[in-house]
Amino acid sequence: MKEFILKLLRGIEKKDIPREYLALVDDLLRHKIIKIDGKIYKISSKYRVGKIDIARNGTGFLEVFGIKAKDLLIEPEHLNGATRGDLVVAKRIFKGGGRPKAKVVYILEKAFRFSVAYFDKDNGIFFNIKNEVPLAVKASKKSLRDLPDGTVVKVDNEAQIIVEVLGILDDPSVDEKISLALYNKHEEFSKEAELEASAYPDEIYVDLYPQRVDLTHLPFCTIDPVTAKDHDDAIYFDKESNTLYVAIADVSEYVPPMGPIDKEAKERGFSIYLPHKSIPMLPRKLSEGICSLKENVERLAFVSKITLDKNLQPLKEELIEGIIKSRRKYSYDRVDEFLAGRFENIDDTDKKLLEWMLPLYEITKKLRKERLQKGFEFSNPEIRLVLDKNGELVKTEIERETPSHALIEDCMLLANKATAKMFDYGIFRTHEEPAGEKIEELLNELANVGIFTKEYNTLHELFLHIQNEAERLGIKEHVDKLLIRTQKQAGYTAENIGHFGLGFEKYTHFTSPIRRYSDLTLHRLLKAIIKNNKKQLDFILKNIEPLAVRISELEREAAKVEWDFMDRKFARWAAKNIGKRFKAIVTDPESTPIAQLDDEIKGARIFLPRAEVELFDKVVIEIIDVNIATTKIYAKVVEKIDVQS
Repeated sequence: MKEFILKLLRGIEKKDIPREYLALVDDLLRHKIIKIDGKIYKISSKYRVGKIDIARNGTGFLEVFGIKAKDLLIEPEHLNGATRGDLVVAKRIFKGGGRPKAKVVYILEKAFRFSVAYFDKDNGIFFNIKNEVPLAVKASKKSLRDLPDGTVVKVDNEAQIIVEVLGILDDPSVDEKISLALYNKHEEFSKEAELEASAYPDEIYVDLYPQRVDLTHLPFCTIDPVTAKDHDDAIYFDKESNTLYVAIADVSEYVPPMGPIDKEAKERGFSIYLPHKSIPMLPRKLSEGICSLKENVERLAFVSKITLDKNLQPLKEELIEGIIKSRRKYSYDRVDEFLAGRFENIDDTDKKLLEWMLPLYEITKKLRKERLQKGFEFSNPEIRLVLDKNGELVKTEIERETPSHALIEDCMLLANKATAKMFDYGIFRTHEEPAGEKIEELLNELANVGIFTKEYNTLHELFLHIQNEAERLGIKEHVDKLLIRTQKQAGYTAENIGHFGLGFEKYTHFTSPIRRYSDLTLHRLLKAIIKNNKKQLDFILKNIEPLAVRISELEREAAKVEWDFMDRKFARWAAKNIGKRFKAIVTDPESTPIAQLDDEIKGARIFLPRAEVELFDKVVIEIIDVNIATTKIYAKVVEKIDVQS
């Protein structure tokens, strides 16, 4: 919806209005919200469109879309049924001075089309699983009598009807369904998408692609997690010419625009990765099959070829539609062994690949050192949950960046930077500088833990100073999380505004089209550019701005699904450990303090009601209560750990 509304704000011809929005446009015309200028349908300048936020006192604020403008204040009596997160049309109210005000005149889309609720059989009531607020559901008394206690359902908020029964709250297998349903995600693809995917073969025939550059003689390899089934990227380095080849799965060859697979991919935006499985953006026939750069099979690839000069600056950058054959599927762990000088059980293929991999690693180390003159390196280890066959949490593992991760990352950064140079308007990966007030809040928080800042000329200089002080105090990992929290979220934009975190003036995402719709879109854009296909280029760019906005939203939704699932597993584990004590570190001392578990199980958020603690206090907590539905874990502090002892 937001994507379409942004088009309406700019103006759109009737022939370009998607069929599903024709009724909405007619209604907006009746309300005189849309005006017609020749062939162009456009929202009248009298109105503002945006998302509603509501303060505790009931006052609303409209975050305006499409133009740079301050939030509009909406008095409670002017909300007209709008609630937090709703997408609305508002009309400005011009009355004297003070803050600009507006009133809601049309609700375009409710924030939450669906809710997830569980059934309390004793009281015959459904409770919203996020906040345990009673939820109105239209159902007969007979149907409710047949529902077991704790039945979890997906509810259409508008019709107030049950659209799907997900399971029972006490069953760990329901967690995945809850996390997906909360953000209206699903694993199954449409029959049309699966049918389209089934038409593709399991392997390619090189003779059918005479127009492509045959690179199968080059010894590429992939480096991924040991469990990976979808291999987006493969690399090869030519030592003699100092040339890096970054081969990326040529997904756009198999996913034409507006087809059934493309429609699903655009709706999903991203693959979702849970501890026990993935929810792919593309049907598995593609993501784990013909698109995946598997070992010892030919695959179509879009290849970024980068020749470096003696100072490791790009001398020549090319894009090639090619065919490759990866010689080996390496795990990060195996490559880490090589980079550490351990070469046990290697064969002739390994030896051939190591001839270029080890020199490339030395080059990427130098590239990283140079990059960090402007960009940042934050220690933000990922916590991976290990589940048993019943879906219960048994342990957590910390995944830190290793040399093999750094090797691949810097190769991908080179390819992403190279492709970003090819256009000035399209789809960029951007990251704005943090706002001044956020920096002030950060400095106040850090002062409370003994980190004081000197005068600084740039934010890069400031952040490096903070990281050095945090390292000295032994809290760098936790301070890095504060630094990340201070910054704005990275996202996708049609206009280039640079990437603050990486320190790049121009950057995009090219290297993961199997799992990111942004990259698939970029591949189409780049092919239109290199083939000088103006018609295709105009078509892509015509819709690129609202698409970038939507993809950014979908990225956040995918992350929220993953976080919610983790919280549910943490909560079930905690419920079995009520009364037990664990070590934790305070990450938010305000209001209801929050600590993060830092013991045999790591990463769980623990709420500490009425606790008097300071930021980064190390404490021993005792779990006192758990709410499986809301995933809230409550504990009391039984001891503060003296760091000096």
